[in-house]
Amino acid sequence: MKPSLQQFSRRTMLRGIGVSMALPWMESFRVWGDINGDKQKASNPPTRMAILFTGCGFHRHEWWAKGEGSNMELGKVLHPLNDFRKKMVFVRGLYNEEALKGNIHSSQTGNLLSGAPLASGGRIQSGTSVDQFVAQQIGHRTKLPSLVLGCEKANPSVHKDYSMLYSSHISWTSPTTPTPLEVYPALAFDQMFKNKMQAGDQSVLDAILSDAKDLRRNISRLDQQKLDEYLNSVREVEQRIESAGKRGELQGWRPTLTAPNMPRPKDGYPQDIVEHMRIMSDLLVLAFQTDTTRICTLKLNNDHGTLRFPHIGVDYMIHHLLSHSDTDDWLKVNQFFLEQMAYIAHRLDNIQEGERTALDNSMLMLCSSMLTGHHDATQLPVVMLGGGGGRIKGGQNLNYLGKNNRQMCRLFLSMMDKMDVHPQTFGDATEPLNEV
Repeated sequence: MKPSLQQFSRRTMLRGIGVSMALPWMESFRVWGDINGDKQKASNPPTRMAILFTGCGFHRHEWWAKGEGSNMELGKVLHPLNDFRKKMVFVRGLYNEEALKGNIHSSQTGNLLSGAPLASGGRIQSGTSVDQFVAQQIGHRTKLPSLVLGCEKANPSVHKDYSMLYSSHISWTSPTTPTPLEVYPALAFDQMFKNKMQAGDQSVLDAILSDAKDLRRNISRLDQQKLDEYLNSVREVEQRIESAGKRGELQGWRPTLTAPNMPRPKDGYPQDIVEHMRIMSDLLVLAFQTDTTRICTLKLNNDHGTLRFPHIGVDYMIHHLLSHSDTDDWLKVNQFFLEQMAYIAHRLDNIQEGERTALDNSMLMLCSSMLTGHHDATQLPVVMLGGGGGRIKGGQNLNYLGKNNRQMCRLFLSMMDKMDVHPQTFGDATEPLNEV
């Protein structure tokens, strides 16, 4: 017998001591809605928004798209996304006017998601970013208003009279406050699934096992299979984080005692950038799959960043310096970042939510602070995947270059509309892009 809405309110959670974990979409009862029980929309999966960022732009000759739909041709940088051409919107020609008024790097990144003017002289003054603007409107509907992840820690120095915090943060809670960036996978996992710090190394799944067994008795066979797959995914991420820690790749402190018996180690994060990005990508997918949050930013690296890429044989030069070239090695690095977006898209597209997939119910946008590593911010590289809850037409190749009103913030107005957030203006934009 299927449970009634009285038995399972919207925020159906698996609970244990110090742990709560939201459920994925199920056919046996309505799990979607807000934390207070939004019955009007309770039967529909929510729309999610994820913004991925990599600094310093892309290869100047290989970021392009021709044609539309499944016949769309993509430049070599975008080849990792070939499988998603039908669910892709390639956007050319949008820009932020304020990004052209300051220096390079910092003032091209600090207002990327807001279009706001930036303060110079080492001061901090930007604008609330689109992800946090949406989180402030609808974040109460989920356990976390938003999830802000990164794979390279912030740089607090000053470059050409502008704070490098602008280069290190794309998410801003307020004009003077960059949103705290989580670069430790284990702490991001705890933030998603734990209500408070737990003693010892208790698994999240061990904590909610009893609740999960009770739920399993009251759902359909198909939902039982979905629940098992979901719990296995959570366990897999737990085990990979634990394994990385045992290999010495997680350099930060992880409590294993009720009280620490040594000083806190210095900050650090996984040395293996491949594993770091993959775990963060998996956490993004889990956050959306469990409705822990509907808004996520993932900063794959900083603008003016210092990452190296030994796994693809590019270990002789840091990312920022490499971006000034248009070599085959720079192309390899570009494709590595696009592979992260493709991985997330594949994961979401394999999660069925009624008649659509989680990718169909999401918007993934990847962007950078400049078109190329030669500091060209007169147009910004933008590619989107996903259907925005069935409201975005895929297979589009849009070009606004040479047109009036090509503000990047027009795209943000369109994205906010899909999230049921409807400001009249945002940044320097007064109308959305009708095509998106």
